[in-house]
Amino acid sequence: MELRHLRYFVAVAEAGSFTGASERLWVAQPGLSTQIRRLETELGVRLFDRHTRGVELTEAGSLLLERARAVLVAADMAGATGADVRAGLNATIRVGVSSGPAWGGLTALLERYRSERPSVEVTTIRGPGSALWRDLREGRLDGLLAPDVFGSPDLRSLALGEEPWVLLAGPGHPLAGDGPLPWHALDGEKIAVSGHRDDGPYERALAAALDERGADVELVACGPVLDASVARGDALALTTAPPACAACAGAAAAPAVHATCTSVRRLEPPVALTFALLSREEDASPAFEAFIAAAREHTDEATRRPRLRVAA
Repeated sequence: MELRHLRYFVAVAEAGSFTGASERLWVAQPGLSTQIRRLETELGVRLFDRHTRGVELTEAGSLLLERARAVLVAADMAGATGADVRAGLNATIRVGVSSGPAWGGLTALLERYRSERPSVEVTTIRGPGSALWRDLREGRLDGLLAPDVFGSPDLRSLALGEEPWVLLAGPGHPLAGDGPLPWHALDGEKIAVSGHRDDGPYERALAAALDERGADVELVACGPVLDASVARGDALALTTAPPACAACAGAAAAPAVHATCTSVRRLEPPVALTFALLSREEDASPAFEAFIAAAREHTDEATRRPRLRVAA
């Protein structure tokens, strides 16, 4: 049985005659009649009762009509697979997001892309930047959102903007509180870093920011318990665009320290870390090319949007 036999059968059933079906299909009536007889022979049943006014479906024909329509719809959907992939529909993209310093526009970008391409599934994978960089180069990721220090000449790089370094201090630390701090306030303090080999580029960028402002600090490797070390007050941390805690959410001023959260304090004068969306030069899917376009539009709009300064 061939799909064309089912298409011929459905056309005859819907037209109610071989003449009407042949006109719709642009197939000669004798040939159409021959194909339907072959289909009946293959199935071993009569599909139509033929009379001078046309044809009527038999009980077997009515059952086949329902099933044939389902088969033809499924065949059409299967045949559209290539076009859907080329158009970036029903696709999946995987975007790495480096742990540590964050780009503040990520949530807005993901929401924008989801509204534009609701049928595309976006998976984000967080981890050390260098590990994700290897995954990107080896084809396990479509893109990587990270500080631009993870870029390399063989990768495309779309600049996303800058985020200033901020200080995280646990509730019991002397530097916990409100308002900005000068960089020299960090002198003599311990700054927590993961110490993971794949966080090397990030830690070098952190050291460069400290050197730029002349802060005399000690970098302390805390491994995967970095957050706990900061919360206990054993060390401070520097990051960008930290998420607000529930107590701080919606606050008009800079977040204040609470008994259960880490305080976030701006450092003056500001030193910024630049973020980029990295991707391979080749093999980008249409769905990911659309993601790059959405990121570019988001960044262009953010650049044009006036920034509000938060009161200390």
